[in-house]
Amino acid sequence: MRKPSASKPSDAKLTGLFLDMLAAEQGAGPNTLDAYRRDLTDFSEFLGRTGHGFTDAETQTLRDYLADLDARGFKSSSVARRLSAMRHLFRFLLNERIRTEDPAAILSGPKRGRGLPKVLSISDVDRMLRRAKEMSEAMDASPSQRLRALRLYCLLEVLYATGLRVSELVSLPRSAAKRDARMIVVRGKGDKERLVPLNQASRQAMADYLAATEAAKENNKGEKKGSLAASKWLFPSFGESGHLTRQHFARDLKELAVASGLQARLVSPHVLRHAFASHLLHNGADLRIVQTLLGHTDISTTQIYTHVVEERLKSLVRDLHPLAEK
Repeated sequence: MRKPSASKPSDAKLTGLFLDMLAAEQGAGPNTLDAYRRDLTDFSEFLGRTGHGFTDAETQTLRDYLADLDARGFKSSSVARRLSAMRHLFRFLLNERIRTEDPAAILSGPKRGRGLPKVLSISDVDRMLRRAKEMSEAMDASPSQRLRALRLYCLLEVLYATGLRVSELVSLPRSAAKRDARMIVVRGKGDKERLVPLNQASRQAMADYLAATEAAKENNKGEKKGSLAASKWLFPSFGESGHLTRQHFARDLKELAVASGLQARLVSPHVLRHAFASHLLHNGADLRIVQTLLGHTDISTTQIYTHVVEERLKSLVRDLHPLAEK
């Protein structure tokens, strides 16, 4: 592997500068930055094997990398994401005058259609909610089992009521469950805030869960400072983040799916976010309203859900147009 010369910054340093720019100028969050870091690290390792780096890679080398990804069995969506990362990187290097040309400018990515999101039916969601409620009310459950079941039921109710991203959901502050709160402030991608309404079921689930955590606190008055009961998070954890992780919630959700008679592979926090949007549109919600609730910056991101109401729109024209056949 060729070592970079002293006059050229290393790929690692350039990656750091690039990520700093994304965070500072575009408000990229930790998950986005981690994804870019992983993609660019893999790209840098490939370049190193060819004796090149970010500062001197040529277009053909980039094509070779895309071919290597294909040979490794990467899906077209993953290859397209890697290409997007490279384009952003080289545009940054060009703007910073670290390079004088952009080797990624003329590259074309794999052709891919935009897949339709997996969507649970309303009855599927109802089954999961009923099962989660039953688990939270099980008389033979221990206090810790009941508290965990109440947490899962609360997470599910709030997710389906709001359509939050899973990272937004698990990091809700304890103050979100305050009495009679009809709206919560959510900090989403790019550190942007939005107001999201709560329905009665989600408010009650949050109140019941919070009451259970308070009761657990009273029963464990001798716990040390910094315990879960004293956490600022609504769904606290002893982990590094201080709150429940996305992965933990996803595992619990799949277990609930199986217990509800559904296939685990069809259920995830993101699928429930899709269900929230699709069910709203199916019942007549305006696309712009759904865009705002989901926190989408671009309406084109929300338009993927319009397939859900295509037949409904056709029937409206058929039934209401003055010249439609009767």
